[in-house]
Amino acid sequence: MRKTDIKAVDPLLSLVLLTRLPLPPLSKESFSRQARAVWAFPVAGLVVGTLASLCGLLALCWWPPLVAAGLALAVQVLVTGALHEDGLADTADGFWGGFERARRLEIMKDSHIGSYGVLALILGIGLRWAVLTALFDAGLIWAPVALGVLSRAAMPVLMASLPNARGSGLSQSVGRPPRGAVLTGLALALVLAVLAIGWSALPAALLCVPAVLGLRALAKVKIGGQTGDVLGACQQVTELGVALALLALL
Repeated sequence: MRKTDIKAVDPLLSLVLLTRLPLPPLSKESFSRQARAVWAFPVAGLVVGTLASLCGLLALCWWPPLVAAGLALAVQVLVTGALHEDGLADTADGFWGGFERARRLEIMKDSHIGSYGVLALILGIGLRWAVLTALFDAGLIWAPVALGVLSRAAMPVLMASLPNARGSGLSQSVGRPPRGAVLTGLALALVLAVLAIGWSALPAALLCVPAVLGLRALAKVKIGGQTGDVLGACQQVTELGVALALLALL
């Protein structure tokens, strides 16, 4: 990735796309860099994860790890506006609620949530809460940072390796990122994860690769590509996969 492909505005772009934090307005020209700015997606994960970890650290002064983990998850949901959780629910509804590609995409676009989406949210939040409780109990207070950066570095992998399935929406507007931006994001995420929790982040990241590849294969079969909802589901699945792998390694 050439130096000219990295701009100071890229981290701000990633925060605009992936969080609901109050940020200074960006010029219209800045948004033309969205595809090349995906290398900075881990920066958004770093911000979200750091806020969650600080909340957990503070909560542990008064409450047990179960409560601290729940509050840390609540912070993540508030900071991101439940963007990724919404994607997980819509993806579950669409993939298993329709019998053909067009109907699946229609269901995913619908703002209503169905049984599959509800179950996906319950299982996703429940498992993340349980695993994060165990990680906090083991002393890995900065685990949300590692989970945040690695899971958001996985999203551009799907963006680059699958076409947009709908031809519209957030994923389409961002565009297909260059390989250099994807690889830079992955390298940045690995460095930040190691700094956060140590070398155990590397095998944990490798162990979640099958989850990403599995979701990619499923998306290709079900809708012929990826959408913003699928990318949100990727973040959720990868975060849980890394967390489970990290817990298993402990």
